[in-house]
Amino acid sequence: MEYKHFSHQHTLTLYKVQPGQQFQCHGCHLPCNDSVFACWRCSFFLHDHCGNANRYVKHPSHSLHPLVLIPSPTYCSGLFLCNACGGPGSTFSYCCALCEVDLHVHCAYLPPKVSHKSHQHEVYLSFRPMDKKGSPEYCKICTTELSLRHWSYFCDKPECDFRVHTFCATSEVKPGLYQDVEPDDQVQIPTSTGNQNTCVYQTPVTTASPEEVLAEMFQLQMQLQMAQQLNQIINSAKI
Repeated sequence: MEYKHFSHQHTLTLYKVQPGQQFQCHGCHLPCNDSVFACWRCSFFLHDHCGNANRYVKHPSHSLHPLVLIPSPTYCSGLFLCNACGGPGSTFSYCCALCEVDLHVHCAYLPPKVSHKSHQHEVYLSFRPMDKKGSPEYCKICTTELSLRHWSYFCDKPECDFRVHTFCATSEVKPGLYQDVEPDDQVQIPTSTGNQNTCVYQTPVTTASPEEVLAEMFQLQMQLQMAQQLNQIINSAKI
């Protein structure tokens, strides 16, 4: 099976990784243990879920704009910090250049709820920062401190005080793809309610096609990148 991916100049072929072989995905820099899209000429490999990731998503964590899949960060440093987990990245990301929102591909596709052997109830994904308390809160799986700013999974049962890192909760979950099943004019947008962990969905009105949205986001992204580079040149001249 041959496949053309926008991030690479050559056609990729689907390949089943054999026992003992080691490949690294160019989309997320994680090991490839199953099927990969491969360019043997360039030693370029993509996980199935990275190679098939949507070009843009309407993600509930950022309802203002679509997030566009880009092959490398647009920042001058060549790096981004994921708004979901706080970790750095230098390859594929879902980006809103207007708001400087960046997500790892695997973070953008985190399931809304998961089951974990360490807890008797399902836990739910929370995008919102935690309320700051007098003492730090610790992950109930790995026991290290939870960030107040990043996503986490929590149990919504009143009797449970259970909150964990996203990567701890999903360590046994096979990566999947975000299923954008809503039409572009029927995308569900979360709005705040009294409870910080719940959402009420509303239907916005839009007349733009997916191609128009994607083109507009790329144009704005390039404008922002040019503005950042110009600002860097001006600041360098002042030194």
